Amino acid sequence: MEEIKNFIKNYRGALIGIVIAILILLTNLYKLFVAIILIVLGAFVGNYVQQNKYDVKEKLKKFIDRI
Repeated sequence: MEEIKNFIKNYRGALIGIVIAILILLTNLYKLFVAIILIVLGAFVGNYVQQNKYDVKEKLKKFIDRI
């Protein structure tokens, strides 16, 4: 019994994380998280392209020329 208590005490955070991950999977909230991450990533990429138009054009030209 003492071993189980020590295990729970040492790995409490991991166990809570596992339970939360299972709940997210069961409720399909992971789709929402993926969508939010894609939206934020798209915003960062769009902002980078807007701020660095010339550099992005040059990099795209070099990439296309290699292909």
